[in-house]
Amino acid sequence: MKRRTFLATLAATPLLPTLAHAAPLDYKPGLINERIDAGETVFLDYKASWCTTCAAQERVLDALKAENPAYEARITFINIDWDTWARTEVVSSLNVVRRSTLIAIGPDRREIGRIVAGTGRDEIKALMDAALAVATS
Repeated sequence: MKRRTFLATLAATPLLPTLAHAAPLDYKPGLINERIDAGETVFLDYKASWCTTCAAQERVLDALKAENPAYEARITFINIDWDTWARTEVVSSLNVVRRSTLIAIGPDRREIGRIVAGTGRDEIKALMDAALAVATS
């Protein structure tokens, strides 16, 4: 192995636990239960690529994650594509009535909170902070 590559890899090693949640995961059946069973707090984002409200929520989520890396380090973010999953159990079991719904669920399977079609920074931050509090308790 080249020395530079080795040193770069060595320097990045302490970041690996932090990067475990770095990118939102795309939903697949069983993923939510798998992550909750592993003791994780999950943040579900029901969205559609054509939804302007979803896009506004995503901009706020991205800005908040950039301001506070603890969100991504401690919370598992899962994107659920509305066009693919709208008529399935992942929607009906949680009583999701529309896209642009954000739901935080703790490792005890209790809903921490939800936002339906809300795009306000303070509202979304409050939900993320509540999820982070559960994730770090």
